[in-house]
Amino acid sequence: MARPPVIADLRAALLARTFPTVTVWNRLEGRPRSVEFDRALSAEVRDALWMLARQWQFGEFRGEDAGSPVTATVHLSTTRPTRYRAQENPPVALPDRQPLETLVEGRAIPFRIGTDLVSLDLRLAMGRRWMKLMSPHPPPVRDKIMARWAITPPDPTSDADVPLIAHPDVWATLRAVAGKVLDGYELYAHLKAGGHPYDGVSGLNQHQKQDLDALVPRFVSWFEDPTRLEHRFAVAAPETTGETVLAAAEFPGGTLDWYGFSYDRSGTSLGTAGGPNTAATLTRTVIPGEARYSGMPNRRWWTFEDGRTDFGAVSADTTDLVKLLFLEFALVYSNDWFVLPCDLDAGTLARVDGLMVVDVFGQRQWIEPAGTGADDDWQRWTMYNLDVEGSTPVAAQLGVFLPPGVPGTVEGPPVEDVLMVRDEAANMVWGIERTIRLADGSTLPGEEAARETLAYRRRLHPPPAPLPPVAAIAYQAQNTVPENWIPFIPAHVAGENREIQLQRGAMPRVLGMVSPPVKVRPRTTLLRPGLDSGQPYLVHEEEVPRVGTRLTVAFRRTRWYDGRVVVWLGARRATGRGEAGSGLDWDRIVNTA
Repeated sequence: MARPPVIADLRAALLARTFPTVTVWNRLEGRPRSVEFDRALSAEVRDALWMLARQWQFGEFRGEDAGSPVTATVHLSTTRPTRYRAQENPPVALPDRQPLETLVEGRAIPFRIGTDLVSLDLRLAMGRRWMKLMSPHPPPVRDKIMARWAITPPDPTSDADVPLIAHPDVWATLRAVAGKVLDGYELYAHLKAGGHPYDGVSGLNQHQKQDLDALVPRFVSWFEDPTRLEHRFAVAAPETTGETVLAAAEFPGGTLDWYGFSYDRSGTSLGTAGGPNTAATLTRTVIPGEARYSGMPNRRWWTFEDGRTDFGAVSADTTDLVKLLFLEFALVYSNDWFVLPCDLDAGTLARVDGLMVVDVFGQRQWIEPAGTGADDDWQRWTMYNLDVEGSTPVAAQLGVFLPPGVPGTVEGPPVEDVLMVRDEAANMVWGIERTIRLADGSTLPGEEAARETLAYRRRLHPPPAPLPPVAAIAYQAQNTVPENWIPFIPAHVAGENREIQLQRGAMPRVLGMVSPPVKVRPRTTLLRPGLDSGQPYLVHEEEVPRVGTRLTVAFRRTRWYDGRVVVWLGARRATGRGEAGSGLDWDRIVNTA
Protein backbone atom coordinates (compact mmCIF):
# COMPACT_ATOMS: atom_id res chain seq x y z
CA MET A 1 0.00 0.00 0.00
CA ALA A 2 1.44 3.34 -1.05
CA ARG A 3 2.19 5.77 1.72
CA PRO A 4 0.78 9.32 1.43
CA PRO A 5 3.35 11.88 0.45
CA VAL A 6 4.93 13.95 3.14
CA ILE A 7 4.48 17.70 2.56
CA ALA A 8 7.25 19.65 4.12
CA ASP A 9 6.04 23.13 3.10
CA LEU A 10 2.21 23.23 3.03
CA ARG A 11 1.92 26.89 1.88
CA ALA A 12 4.27 26.31 -1.06
CA ALA A 13 2.42 23.11 -2.04
CA LEU A 14 -0.95 24.92 -2.06
CA LEU A 15 0.34 27.82 -4.14
CA ALA A 16 2.00 25.51 -6.66
CA ARG A 17 -1.00 23.10 -6.66
CA THR A 18 1.44 20.24 -6.27
CA PHE A 19 -1.14 17.82 -4.90
CA PRO A 20 -4.62 18.62 -6.39
CA THR A 21 -7.44 16.99 -4.42
CA VAL A 22 -11.29 17.07 -4.13
CA THR A 23 -12.54 18.29 -0.75
CA VAL A 24 -15.94 17.09 0.52
CA TRP A 25 -17.65 18.63 3.56
CA ASN A 26 -20.23 16.56 5.40
CA ARG A 27 -21.40 19.33 7.73
CA LEU A 28 -20.32 22.64 9.15
CA GLU A 29 -20.47 23.08 12.88
CA GLY A 30 -19.05 25.49 15.38
CA ARG A 31 -16.26 24.50 17.71
CA PRO A 32 -16.53 26.40 20.95
CA ARG A 33 -13.41 27.18 22.87
CA SER A 34 -15.13 27.11 26.23
CA VAL A 35 -17.39 24.79 28.18
CA GLU A 36 -20.43 27.10 27.89
CA PHE A 37 -22.40 27.39 24.60
CA ASP A 38 -23.99 30.81 25.24
CA ARG A 39 -21.66 32.81 23.02
CA ALA A 40 -21.53 30.14 20.32
CA LEU A 41 -25.32 29.98 20.04
CA SER A 42 -25.72 33.76 19.89
CA ALA A 43 -24.43 33.79 16.27
CA GLU A 44 -22.72 37.15 16.59
CA VAL A 45 -22.22 39.21 13.47
CA ARG A 46 -19.50 41.84 13.66
CA ASP A 47 -19.64 43.18 10.11
CA ALA A 48 -22.07 46.12 10.26
CA LEU A 49 -21.49 46.96 6.61
CA TRP A 50 -22.63 43.46 5.62
CA MET A 51 -25.81 43.93 7.61
CA LEU A 52 -26.53 47.24 5.88
CA ALA A 53 -25.90 45.65 2.50
CA ARG A 54 -28.36 42.86 3.24
CA GLN A 55 -30.99 45.38 4.31
CA TRP A 56 -30.46 47.29 1.08
CA GLN A 57 -30.66 44.03 -0.89
CA PHE A 58 -34.07 43.18 0.63
CA GLY A 59 -35.48 46.66 0.06
CA GLU A 60 -35.69 47.80 3.66
CA PHE A 61 -34.35 51.24 2.74
CA ARG A 62 -36.99 51.89 0.09
CA GLY A 63 -39.79 52.65 2.58
CA GLU A 64 -41.43 56.06 2.28
CA ASP A 65 -42.82 56.07 5.82
CA ALA A 66 -41.15 57.54 8.84
CA GLY A 67 -40.79 55.88 12.21
CA SER A 68 -43.32 53.41 13.52
CA PRO A 69 -46.27 54.89 15.44
CA VAL A 70 -46.10 54.78 19.22
CA THR A 71 -49.37 56.41 20.22
CA ALA A 72 -52.37 57.76 18.33
CA THR A 73 -55.06 60.18 19.49
CA VAL A 74 -58.35 59.94 17.61
CA HIS A 75 -61.03 62.62 17.69
CA LEU A 76 -64.57 61.39 16.92
CA SER A 77 -68.00 62.94 16.53
CA THR A 78 -70.67 60.51 17.72
CA THR A 79 -74.44 60.42 17.90
CA ARG A 80 -77.15 57.81 18.48
CA PRO A 81 -80.41 57.33 16.56
CA THR A 82 -83.49 58.24 18.57
CA ARG A 83 -86.29 57.91 15.98
CA TYR A 84 -87.52 54.97 13.92
CA ARG A 85 -89.88 54.79 10.97
CA ALA A 86 -91.11 51.70 9.17
CA GLN A 87 -92.01 52.01 5.51
CA GLU A 88 -95.24 54.01 5.03
CA ASN A 89 -95.70 54.36 8.79
CA PRO A 90 -95.34 57.42 11.02
CA PRO A 91 -92.07 57.85 12.93
CA VAL A 92 -91.89 56.63 16.51
CA ALA A 93 -89.33 56.86 19.28
CA LEU A 94 -86.56 54.27 18.98
CA PRO A 95 -86.55 52.14 22.14
CA ASP A 96 -83.33 52.09 24.07
CA ARG A 97 -81.57 48.86 25.10
CA GLN A 98 -83.48 46.74 22.59
CA PRO A 99 -82.22 44.87 19.51
CA LEU A 100 -83.13 46.63 16.30
CA GLU A 101 -84.11 43.32 14.67
CA THR A 102 -87.07 43.06 17.05
CA LEU A 103 -88.49 46.23 15.48
CA VAL A 104 -87.57 45.50 11.88
CA GLU A 105 -88.59 41.83 11.76
CA GLY A 106 -91.15 41.89 14.55
CA ARG A 107 -94.73 41.02 13.66
CA ALA A 108 -97.79 41.04 15.83
CA ILE A 109 -98.82 37.54 16.86
CA PRO A 110 -102.05 36.84 14.93
CA PHE A 111 -105.07 35.65 16.91
CA ARG A 112 -107.34 35.61 13.89
CA ILE A 113 -106.48 34.98 10.24
CA GLY A 114 -109.48 36.43 8.49
CA THR A 115 -112.38 35.09 10.52
CA ASP A 116 -110.53 31.95 11.61
CA LEU A 117 -109.45 31.63 15.23
CA VAL A 118 -105.73 30.83 15.69
CA SER A 119 -103.12 30.84 18.46
CA LEU A 120 -105.33 28.94 20.86
CA ASP A 121 -102.29 28.08 22.99
CA LEU A 122 -101.58 31.77 23.60
CA ARG A 123 -105.25 32.50 24.21
CA LEU A 124 -105.24 29.87 26.95
CA ALA A 125 -102.00 31.24 28.43
CA MET A 126 -103.53 34.71 28.56
CA GLY A 127 -106.66 33.30 30.15
CA ARG A 128 -104.64 31.53 32.82
CA ARG A 129 -102.81 34.78 33.54
CA TRP A 130 -106.08 36.66 34.07
CA MET A 131 -107.49 33.95 36.31
CA LYS A 132 -104.27 33.99 38.33
CA LEU A 133 -104.67 37.75 38.83
CA MET A 134 -108.24 37.07 39.99
CA SER A 135 -107.22 34.44 42.54
CA PRO A 136 -107.93 36.74 45.57
CA HIS A 137 -111.53 37.22 44.38
CA PRO A 138 -114.29 34.89 45.64
CA PRO A 139 -115.25 31.89 43.48
CA PRO A 140 -118.66 33.31 42.40
CA VAL A 141 -116.94 36.32 40.82
CA ARG A 142 -114.39 34.14 39.05
CA ASP A 143 -117.12 31.84 37.74
CA LYS A 144 -119.11 34.73 36.32
CA ILE A 145 -116.07 36.20 34.55
CA MET A 146 -115.17 32.73 33.24
CA ALA A 147 -118.67 32.20 31.81
CA ARG A 148 -118.60 35.63 30.16
CA TRP A 149 -115.26 35.19 28.37
CA ALA A 150 -115.17 31.41 27.91
CA ILE A 151 -114.02 29.92 24.60
CA THR A 152 -117.04 29.07 22.44
CA PRO A 153 -117.14 25.77 20.54
CA PRO A 154 -117.28 25.86 16.71
CA ASP A 155 -120.36 24.75 14.75
CA PRO A 156 -119.76 21.44 12.91
CA THR A 157 -122.47 22.32 10.36
CA SER A 158 -121.05 25.76 9.48
CA ASP A 159 -118.82 26.14 6.47
CA ALA A 160 -117.06 29.07 8.18
CA ASP A 161 -115.82 26.81 11.01
CA VAL A 162 -114.41 24.10 8.71
CA PRO A 163 -110.74 25.05 9.39
CA LEU A 164 -111.42 24.47 13.12
CA ILE A 165 -113.08 21.10 12.63
CA ALA A 166 -111.32 19.45 9.68
CA HIS A 167 -108.15 18.65 11.63
CA PRO A 168 -108.89 16.04 14.36
CA ASP A 169 -106.39 17.39 16.91
CA VAL A 170 -107.71 20.95 16.64
CA TRP A 171 -111.31 19.80 16.95
CA ALA A 172 -110.49 17.63 19.98
CA THR A 173 -108.65 20.52 21.68
CA LEU A 174 -111.50 22.95 21.13
CA ARG A 175 -114.05 20.49 22.49
CA ALA A 176 -111.90 19.94 25.57
CA VAL A 177 -111.55 23.64 26.47
CA ALA A 178 -114.82 25.13 25.16
CA GLY A 179 -116.86 26.59 27.98
CA LYS A 180 -114.23 25.63 30.57
CA VAL A 181 -111.28 27.96 29.91
CA LEU A 182 -111.22 31.73 29.57
CA ASP A 183 -110.30 33.23 26.18
CA GLY A 184 -107.62 35.68 27.27
CA TYR A 185 -107.23 37.41 23.91
CA GLU A 186 -110.91 38.27 23.50
CA LEU A 187 -110.80 39.80 26.96
CA TYR A 188 -107.61 41.70 26.07
CA ALA A 189 -109.11 43.05 22.83
CA HIS A 190 -112.21 44.17 24.74
CA LEU A 191 -110.10 45.96 27.35
CA LYS A 192 -107.94 47.70 24.71
CA ALA A 193 -111.13 48.98 23.07
CA GLY A 194 -112.05 50.77 26.30
CA GLY A 195 -114.30 48.11 27.81
CA HIS A 196 -114.36 46.61 31.27
CA PRO A 197 -113.85 42.98 32.29
CA TYR A 198 -117.32 42.88 33.90
CA ASP A 199 -119.23 44.11 30.83
CA GLY A 200 -122.11 41.69 30.29
CA VAL A 201 -121.79 40.27 33.81
CA SER A 202 -124.61 40.84 36.29
CA GLY A 203 -124.69 40.59 40.07
CA LEU A 204 -121.42 42.44 40.85
CA ASN A 205 -121.29 45.33 43.31
CA GLN A 206 -119.31 48.52 42.85
CA HIS A 207 -116.43 47.39 45.05
CA GLN A 208 -115.96 44.19 43.04
CA LYS A 209 -115.98 46.16 39.77
CA GLN A 210 -113.30 48.50 41.07
CA ASP A 211 -111.12 45.54 42.05
CA LEU A 212 -111.49 44.08 38.55
CA ASP A 213 -110.60 47.41 36.91
CA ALA A 214 -107.45 47.53 39.02
CA LEU A 215 -106.26 44.29 37.38
CA VAL A 216 -106.52 45.69 33.83
CA PRO A 217 -103.18 47.61 33.72
CA ARG A 218 -101.28 44.62 35.08
CA PHE A 219 -102.85 42.28 32.54
CA VAL A 220 -102.34 44.59 29.55
CA SER A 221 -98.71 45.45 30.41
CA TRP A 222 -97.93 41.75 30.82
CA PHE A 223 -99.07 40.97 27.29
CA GLU A 224 -98.17 44.11 25.29
CA ASP A 225 -96.55 43.17 21.97
CA PRO A 226 -94.74 45.30 19.33
CA THR A 227 -96.85 46.13 16.28
CA ARG A 228 -96.18 44.67 12.90
CA LEU A 229 -93.42 46.43 10.98
CA GLU A 230 -92.05 46.06 7.49
CA HIS A 231 -88.47 45.38 6.38
CA ARG A 232 -88.00 48.80 4.76
CA PHE A 233 -87.23 51.30 7.46
CA ALA A 234 -85.17 54.30 8.50
CA VAL A 235 -83.60 55.64 11.68
CA ALA A 236 -82.69 59.23 12.50
CA ALA A 237 -79.99 60.63 14.75
CA PRO A 238 -79.74 64.24 15.97
CA GLU A 239 -76.71 66.29 14.97
CA THR A 240 -75.41 69.64 16.08
CA THR A 241 -76.40 71.03 12.66
CA GLY A 242 -79.67 69.15 12.14
CA GLU A 243 -80.61 65.53 11.59
CA THR A 244 -79.03 62.49 9.92
CA VAL A 245 -81.41 59.91 8.43
CA LEU A 246 -80.15 56.39 7.67
CA ALA A 247 -82.44 54.31 5.46
CA ALA A 248 -82.46 50.56 4.82
CA ALA A 249 -84.21 50.04 1.49
CA GLU A 250 -84.23 46.23 1.47
CA PHE A 251 -83.57 44.11 4.53
CA PRO A 252 -84.50 40.44 3.93
CA GLY A 253 -84.08 39.50 7.57
CA GLY A 254 -81.26 37.86 9.47
CA THR A 255 -78.12 39.71 10.53
CA LEU A 256 -78.53 43.50 10.47
CA ASP A 257 -75.17 45.19 9.92
CA TRP A 258 -73.77 48.55 8.83
CA TYR A 259 -73.76 47.81 5.09
CA GLY A 260 -77.56 47.58 5.04
CA PHE A 261 -77.91 51.36 5.55
CA SER A 262 -77.56 54.41 3.31
CA TYR A 263 -77.70 58.14 3.93
CA ASP A 264 -81.11 59.58 3.06
CA ARG A 265 -80.65 63.09 1.65
CA SER A 266 -84.19 63.46 0.27
CA GLY A 267 -85.11 65.94 2.98
CA THR A 268 -87.33 63.54 4.90
CA SER A 269 -87.39 64.29 8.62
CA LEU A 270 -88.22 61.83 11.35
CA GLY A 271 -88.67 64.52 13.98
CA THR A 272 -85.57 64.30 16.16
CA ALA A 273 -85.80 68.06 16.85
CA GLY A 274 -86.96 68.64 20.39
CA GLY A 275 -85.97 65.16 21.51
CA PRO A 276 -82.87 64.02 23.39
CA ASN A 277 -79.66 65.32 21.83
CA THR A 278 -77.20 62.43 21.70
CA ALA A 279 -74.52 64.23 19.65
CA ALA A 280 -71.14 64.31 21.39
CA THR A 281 -67.41 64.39 20.77
CA LEU A 282 -64.96 61.72 21.83
CA THR A 283 -61.15 61.91 22.15
CA ARG A 284 -59.15 58.79 22.92
CA THR A 285 -55.44 57.96 22.97
CA VAL A 286 -54.55 54.38 22.07
CA ILE A 287 -51.48 52.30 21.23
CA PRO A 288 -51.46 51.14 17.58
CA GLY A 289 -51.04 47.46 16.84
CA GLU A 290 -49.82 45.76 13.72
CA ALA A 291 -52.40 44.49 11.25
CA ARG A 292 -51.89 40.73 11.16
CA TYR A 293 -53.57 37.78 9.51
CA SER A 294 -52.94 34.05 9.53
CA GLY A 295 -49.87 33.11 7.51
CA MET A 296 -48.72 36.69 7.06
CA PRO A 297 -45.05 37.07 5.97
CA ASN A 298 -42.68 38.09 8.73
CA ARG A 299 -41.57 41.69 8.55
CA ARG A 300 -37.91 40.80 9.21
CA TRP A 301 -35.98 38.92 6.55
CA TRP A 302 -33.88 36.88 8.97
CA THR A 303 -36.83 35.12 10.64
CA PHE A 304 -38.40 31.93 9.33
CA GLU A 305 -42.01 31.79 8.08
CA ASP A 306 -44.54 29.49 9.73
CA GLY A 307 -45.54 27.99 6.39
CA ARG A 308 -49.31 28.27 6.87
CA THR A 309 -49.62 30.28 3.66
CA ASP A 310 -47.60 29.29 0.61
CA PHE A 311 -47.36 32.52 -1.36
CA GLY A 312 -45.17 30.82 -3.93
CA ALA A 313 -48.06 28.55 -4.88
CA VAL A 314 -50.34 31.49 -5.73
CA SER A 315 -50.45 31.78 -9.49
CA ALA A 316 -51.86 34.94 -11.03
CA ASP A 317 -52.15 36.07 -14.64
CA THR A 318 -51.89 39.66 -15.73
CA THR A 319 -55.70 39.90 -15.72
CA ASP A 320 -56.14 38.53 -12.17
CA LEU A 321 -56.25 41.95 -10.56
CA VAL A 322 -57.60 40.72 -7.25
CA LYS A 323 -54.81 38.17 -6.84
CA LEU A 324 -52.18 40.68 -7.86
CA LEU A 325 -53.47 43.22 -5.36
CA PHE A 326 -53.52 40.59 -2.63
CA LEU A 327 -49.94 39.49 -3.35
CA GLU A 328 -48.71 43.07 -3.48
CA PHE A 329 -50.30 43.83 -0.16
CA ALA A 330 -49.12 40.59 1.49
CA LEU A 331 -45.51 40.71 0.27
CA VAL A 332 -44.77 44.43 0.05
CA TYR A 333 -47.11 46.66 2.06
CA SER A 334 -48.58 44.41 4.76
CA ASN A 335 -46.21 45.66 7.47
CA ASP A 336 -47.19 49.28 6.77
CA TRP A 337 -50.71 48.87 8.21
CA PHE A 338 -51.66 49.40 11.83
CA VAL A 339 -54.86 48.88 13.79
CA LEU A 340 -56.15 51.42 16.30
CA PRO A 341 -58.58 50.00 18.87
CA CYS A 342 -61.66 52.16 19.39
CA ASP A 343 -64.59 50.85 21.43
CA LEU A 344 -68.04 52.24 20.59
CA ASP A 345 -71.43 51.49 22.07
CA ALA A 346 -73.94 49.58 19.97
CA GLY A 347 -76.18 51.93 18.04
CA THR A 348 -73.55 54.65 17.52
CA LEU A 349 -72.98 56.69 14.36
CA ALA A 350 -69.34 57.83 14.53
CA ARG A 351 -67.23 60.07 12.28
CA VAL A 352 -63.46 60.48 12.52
CA ASP A 353 -62.60 64.18 12.56
CA GLY A 354 -58.85 63.61 12.67
CA LEU A 355 -56.03 61.49 13.96
CA MET A 356 -52.78 62.60 15.59
CA VAL A 357 -49.93 60.05 15.43
CA VAL A 358 -46.71 60.18 17.46
CA ASP A 359 -43.89 58.04 16.04
CA VAL A 360 -40.75 56.61 17.64
CA PHE A 361 -38.79 59.80 16.80
CA GLY A 362 -41.26 61.98 18.68
CA GLN A 363 -42.70 63.57 15.54
CA ARG A 364 -46.42 64.38 15.48
CA GLN A 365 -48.52 63.96 12.36
CA TRP A 366 -52.14 65.17 11.98
CA ILE A 367 -54.07 62.93 9.56
CA GLU A 368 -57.34 64.03 7.98
CA PRO A 369 -60.10 61.45 7.32
CA ALA A 370 -59.89 59.70 3.97
CA GLY A 371 -62.81 59.46 1.56
CA THR A 372 -63.71 63.12 1.24
CA GLY A 373 -64.96 64.41 -2.08
CA ALA A 374 -67.92 63.61 -4.31
CA ASP A 375 -70.01 60.60 -3.40
CA ASP A 376 -69.92 59.20 -6.95
CA ASP A 377 -66.11 59.50 -7.23
CA TRP A 378 -65.04 55.91 -7.75
CA GLN A 379 -61.38 56.67 -6.94
CA ARG A 380 -61.94 57.83 -3.37
CA TRP A 381 -61.52 55.63 -0.29
CA THR A 382 -64.91 54.11 0.55
CA MET A 383 -64.25 51.14 2.81
CA TYR A 384 -66.82 50.99 5.66
CA ASN A 385 -68.47 54.19 4.40
CA LEU A 386 -72.20 54.39 3.77
CA ASP A 387 -73.57 55.28 0.36
CA VAL A 388 -75.88 58.22 -0.29
CA GLU A 389 -79.25 57.29 -1.80
CA GLY A 390 -80.10 58.60 -5.24
CA SER A 391 -78.04 59.66 -8.25
CA THR A 392 -77.89 63.40 -7.54
CA PRO A 393 -74.25 64.61 -7.22
CA VAL A 394 -73.63 65.22 -3.52
CA ALA A 395 -70.68 65.30 -1.19
CA ALA A 396 -69.58 62.03 0.39
CA GLN A 397 -70.86 61.35 3.88
CA LEU A 398 -68.21 59.92 6.15
CA GLY A 399 -68.83 57.84 9.20
CA VAL A 400 -69.61 54.30 10.27
CA PHE A 401 -72.82 53.09 11.87
CA LEU A 402 -72.84 50.31 14.45
CA PRO A 403 -76.50 49.22 14.54
CA PRO A 404 -77.77 47.74 17.80
CA GLY A 405 -78.01 44.30 16.27
CA VAL A 406 -77.98 40.94 17.97
CA PRO A 407 -74.80 38.83 18.01
CA GLY A 408 -76.74 35.68 17.18
CA THR A 409 -80.22 34.22 17.30
CA VAL A 410 -81.85 30.86 17.90
CA GLU A 411 -84.64 30.31 15.39
CA GLY A 412 -87.58 28.02 15.93
CA PRO A 413 -89.37 26.00 13.27
CA PRO A 414 -91.38 28.09 10.79
CA VAL A 415 -94.98 28.74 11.79
CA GLU A 416 -95.62 30.01 8.25
CA ASP A 417 -93.76 29.06 5.11
CA VAL A 418 -94.66 30.41 1.66
CA LEU A 419 -92.82 29.69 -1.59
CA MET A 420 -93.29 32.22 -4.40
CA VAL A 421 -92.65 30.45 -7.74
CA ARG A 422 -93.12 31.14 -11.42
CA ASP A 423 -95.27 28.88 -13.59
CA GLU A 424 -94.38 29.62 -17.19
CA ALA A 425 -96.85 27.10 -18.59
CA ALA A 426 -99.79 28.88 -16.94
CA ASN A 427 -98.13 32.34 -17.23
CA MET A 428 -98.71 32.96 -13.54
CA VAL A 429 -96.93 33.27 -10.22
CA TRP A 430 -98.06 31.06 -7.33
CA GLY A 431 -97.75 31.57 -3.62
CA ILE A 432 -97.54 28.02 -2.28
CA GLU A 433 -98.43 27.81 1.41
CA ARG A 434 -96.10 25.05 2.55
CA THR A 435 -96.74 25.52 6.29
CA ILE A 436 -99.80 27.07 7.97
CA ARG A 437 -100.89 27.71 11.53
CA LEU A 438 -103.63 25.72 13.17
CA ALA A 439 -106.05 27.04 15.75
CA ASP A 440 -104.37 25.18 18.62
CA GLY A 441 -100.97 26.82 17.93
CA SER A 442 -99.39 23.90 16.08
CA THR A 443 -98.47 23.85 12.40
CA LEU A 444 -99.41 21.61 9.49
CA PRO A 445 -98.15 21.24 5.91
CA GLY A 446 -100.29 23.38 3.65
CA GLU A 447 -101.03 20.57 1.21
CA GLU A 448 -102.23 18.28 4.00
CA ALA A 449 -104.42 21.03 5.47
CA ALA A 450 -105.93 21.72 2.04
CA ARG A 451 -106.86 18.04 1.62
CA GLU A 452 -108.43 17.88 5.09
CA THR A 453 -110.61 20.94 4.67
CA LEU A 454 -111.64 19.94 1.15
CA ALA A 455 -112.66 16.44 2.33
CA TYR A 456 -114.74 17.91 5.18
CA ARG A 457 -116.47 20.39 2.87
CA ARG A 458 -117.34 17.56 0.51
CA ARG A 459 -119.09 15.84 3.40
CA LEU A 460 -121.03 19.05 4.13
CA HIS A 461 -121.85 19.63 0.45
CA PRO A 462 -121.93 16.24 -1.30
CA PRO A 463 -121.58 16.49 -5.07
CA PRO A 464 -124.65 15.68 -7.21
CA ALA A 465 -124.94 12.41 -9.06
CA PRO A 466 -123.10 12.60 -12.38
CA LEU A 467 -125.25 12.83 -15.52
CA PRO A 468 -124.89 10.14 -18.13
CA PRO A 469 -122.46 11.18 -20.89
CA VAL A 470 -124.00 12.27 -24.18
CA ALA A 471 -120.71 12.12 -26.10
CA ALA A 472 -117.40 10.30 -25.95
CA ILE A 473 -115.52 13.47 -25.08
CA ALA A 474 -116.34 16.64 -23.16
CA TYR A 475 -114.96 20.16 -23.01
CA GLN A 476 -113.61 21.26 -19.63
CA ALA A 477 -113.15 25.03 -19.23
CA GLN A 478 -110.68 24.76 -16.36
CA ASN A 479 -109.29 22.19 -13.99
CA THR A 480 -108.29 22.85 -10.38
CA VAL A 481 -105.15 23.04 -8.25
CA PRO A 482 -104.60 22.36 -4.53
CA GLU A 483 -106.13 25.00 -2.30
CA ASN A 484 -102.75 25.92 -0.82
CA TRP A 485 -101.71 27.33 -4.22
CA ILE A 486 -102.67 31.03 -4.27
CA PRO A 487 -102.40 32.66 -7.73
CA PHE A 488 -100.73 35.97 -8.56
CA ILE A 489 -101.76 37.29 -11.97
CA PRO A 490 -100.12 40.04 -14.09
CA ALA A 491 -101.82 43.42 -13.72
CA HIS A 492 -100.98 46.76 -15.33
CA VAL A 493 -99.57 49.44 -13.08
CA ALA A 494 -101.95 52.38 -12.80
CA GLY A 495 -101.04 55.02 -15.38
CA GLU A 496 -98.57 52.76 -17.24
CA ASN A 497 -98.97 50.96 -20.56
CA ARG A 498 -96.16 48.42 -20.34
CA GLU A 499 -95.13 48.02 -16.70
CA ILE A 500 -96.95 45.30 -14.79
CA GLN A 501 -97.15 44.04 -11.25
CA LEU A 502 -98.30 40.77 -9.73
CA GLN A 503 -101.72 40.97 -8.09
CA ARG A 504 -103.01 38.36 -5.69
CA GLY A 505 -105.96 36.47 -7.15
CA ALA A 506 -108.17 33.60 -6.04
CA MET A 507 -109.13 30.21 -7.46
CA PRO A 508 -112.83 29.27 -7.38
CA ARG A 509 -113.88 26.38 -5.20
CA VAL A 510 -116.37 24.41 -7.28
CA LEU A 511 -117.95 22.18 -4.67
CA GLY A 512 -121.36 20.49 -4.70
CA MET A 513 -124.29 22.78 -5.40
CA VAL A 514 -122.75 25.90 -3.87
CA SER A 515 -123.47 28.76 -6.24
CA PRO A 516 -121.76 31.03 -7.00
CA PRO A 517 -118.44 29.24 -6.40
CA VAL A 518 -116.60 30.38 -3.26
CA LYS A 519 -113.14 31.90 -3.67
CA VAL A 520 -110.25 30.08 -1.99
CA ARG A 521 -108.62 32.35 0.55
CA PRO A 522 -105.00 32.12 1.77
CA ARG A 523 -104.54 30.83 5.30
CA THR A 524 -101.24 32.55 6.11
CA THR A 525 -100.68 36.16 7.16
CA LEU A 526 -97.92 36.44 4.55
CA LEU A 527 -100.44 36.28 1.67
CA ARG A 528 -103.34 38.13 3.30
CA PRO A 529 -102.24 41.82 3.39
CA GLY A 530 -105.25 43.93 2.46
CA LEU A 531 -107.56 40.95 1.97
CA ASP A 532 -109.71 41.45 5.06
CA SER A 533 -110.07 45.18 4.30
CA GLY A 534 -110.90 44.64 0.63
CA GLN A 535 -107.59 46.06 -0.67
CA PRO A 536 -105.57 44.46 -3.51
CA TYR A 537 -102.18 42.98 -2.76
CA LEU A 538 -99.57 43.92 -5.40
CA VAL A 539 -96.02 42.58 -5.66
CA HIS A 540 -93.33 43.98 -7.93
CA GLU A 541 -92.56 41.53 -10.71
CA GLU A 542 -88.82 41.62 -10.08
CA GLU A 543 -89.40 40.42 -6.51
CA VAL A 544 -90.14 36.92 -7.84
CA PRO A 545 -87.21 35.86 -10.06
CA ARG A 546 -87.08 32.60 -11.95
CA VAL A 547 -85.39 30.89 -9.03
CA GLY A 548 -88.30 31.89 -6.78
CA THR A 549 -88.52 33.40 -3.31
CA ARG A 550 -89.15 31.77 0.06
CA LEU A 551 -90.86 33.65 2.89
CA THR A 552 -90.91 32.28 6.43
CA VAL A 553 -92.29 33.44 9.77
CA ALA A 554 -90.76 31.96 12.92
CA PHE A 555 -90.08 32.78 16.55
CA ARG A 556 -86.56 33.99 17.29
CA ARG A 557 -84.72 34.24 20.57
CA THR A 558 -81.56 36.04 21.57
CA ARG A 559 -79.77 37.26 24.66
CA TRP A 560 -79.07 40.99 24.73
CA TYR A 561 -75.83 42.53 25.97
CA ASP A 562 -77.20 43.09 29.46
CA GLY A 563 -78.26 39.44 29.77
CA ARG A 564 -81.97 39.91 29.03
CA VAL A 565 -83.71 37.30 26.88
CA VAL A 566 -85.65 38.75 23.94
CA VAL A 567 -88.17 36.74 21.91
CA TRP A 568 -89.99 38.01 18.82
CA LEU A 569 -91.93 36.73 15.82
CA GLY A 570 -90.12 37.69 12.64
CA ALA A 571 -90.35 37.20 8.89
CA ARG A 572 -87.43 36.50 6.59
CA ARG A 573 -86.86 36.15 2.88
CA ALA A 574 -84.57 33.63 1.20
CA THR A 575 -83.86 32.24 -2.25
CA GLY A 576 -86.35 29.75 -3.70
CA ARG A 577 -85.83 26.46 -5.49
CA GLY A 578 -86.65 27.30 -9.10
CA GLU A 579 -89.76 27.21 -11.23
CA ALA A 580 -92.77 24.96 -10.62
CA GLY A 581 -95.68 23.59 -12.61
CA SER A 582 -99.20 23.71 -11.21
CA GLY A 583 -100.79 21.62 -13.98
CA LEU A 584 -103.48 24.26 -14.44
CA ASP A 585 -105.25 24.05 -17.80
CA TRP A 586 -107.58 26.78 -18.99
CA ASP A 587 -109.41 24.47 -21.39
CA ARG A 588 -109.00 20.86 -22.39
CA ILE A 589 -110.78 17.84 -23.80
CA VAL A 590 -111.51 14.94 -21.42
CA ASN A 591 -112.80 11.47 -22.10
CA THR A 592 -116.24 10.70 -20.69
CA ALA A 593 -116.19 6.97 -21.39
